Amino acid sequence: MLTVDQYRAQVLKGIEPLAPIEVPLIDSVGCVLAEDVRAPWPLPSFDNSSMDGYAIQARDVAGASPASPVRLRVIDDVPAGYRASEAVQPGTAVRIMTGAPIPDGADAIVPVELTDGSTDIVSVSDSVPVGACIRRAGADVMAGTVVVRQGTELTSRQVAVLAAVGQAEVRVHPRPRVIVISTGSELVEPGTPLTKGLITDSNSYMLVSAVQEAGAIAYRVGPIVDDDAAFMEAIEGQLHRADLIVTSGGVSMGAYDTVKAVLSTLGTVEFTKVLMHPGMPQGHGHVGERGTPIITLPGNPVSSYVSFEVYVRPVIRALRGLAEVERPIMHAACLTGFDSPANKTQFMRGRLTGYEYATVEPVGIAGSHAIGGLAQANCLIVVPTDQGRVQAGERVQVIDLRHG
Repeated sequence: MLTVDQYRAQVLKGIEPLAPIEVPLIDSVGCVLAEDVRAPWPLPSFDNSSMDGYAIQARDVAGASPASPVRLRVIDDVPAGYRASEAVQPGTAVRIMTGAPIPDGADAIVPVELTDGSTDIVSVSDSVPVGACIRRAGADVMAGTVVVRQGTELTSRQVAVLAAVGQAEVRVHPRPRVIVISTGSELVEPGTPLTKGLITDSNSYMLVSAVQEAGAIAYRVGPIVDDDAAFMEAIEGQLHRADLIVTSGGVSMGAYDTVKAVLSTLGTVEFTKVLMHPGMPQGHGHVGERGTPIITLPGNPVSSYVSFEVYVRPVIRALRGLAEVERPIMHAACLTGFDSPANKTQFMRGRLTGYEYATVEPVGIAGSHAIGGLAQANCLIVVPTDQGRVQAGERVQVIDLRHG
């Protein structure tokens, strides 16, 4: 049997970022930038006012005070988007709005709050230094500067600066299209009345949501009955739009484990057991003419979820072009002791509180079927293979699930 790290390395081997494409900037959120973007012009692109007020020469108001205001003749009025038609001369001022270009001859802005707001002869009641309230060209970003680097996952913050430097389109790695298939003749759709022996298909809904949280586009198929032809038809019907296929169920040693029976014949999908709990039976490989990656997960919901976090999520992030494919490991003090299976890495569901001085405690009952406890969890407590018990108060490794 393989260790978790050994199997994850196998699953990730050969996974490359999807080929870059050009997309409209407005559609780029969630994509990963495929090349550096440099500013073709400075930000701001011209000297402009940071306040509503008056463009002046600072020496004209050097002695201004409420008791002895300085009066200046207003020679122009400049809203944002326009330029002054006259240069500021000694003894004059240009009324100016926030964002408007600084008029020639002016070296400071007097905020309107320090004046009487007049439009003909303005009274200034305080002095201002040279450069006051002027945003200089390039003070934020110099021309030629890299504003967003290759490999950045684009959010609204990056989109703002990309728009500011004129990027109507950007070159990105697209979000992977992931097909999620649940198998099992016992599965029915949510909302279907249950009879004895049937269960609601929760795995496909869980995995579709997890795929979306990982930044990919998910397509749900299922549930598929335990029939070789039906399963193969479902796979073949999705290959045209799949960058990755994820299945749940049918990978153990049972007589009706369809996924294993069908995919074992293809020669490119391998099934193995991994030293982990939950989620020991695993499989991965490629299908179709394009060699689409496929990862087969166990059917018990907790096993399926943990396997997704440990193996599938890193593959999705690699396809997206992200450098960091695994969630960071943090440490927390475990409030409650618990046993761990011998010779297996355990991923115990836990409830994590805090960050720098974090604490964690197990939640729910033991068992790979216990989906109620999974819903309460916001982390996975990682117990190494050589540790049979975690003591109360012991610091443990934790995979933080609180952020996407």
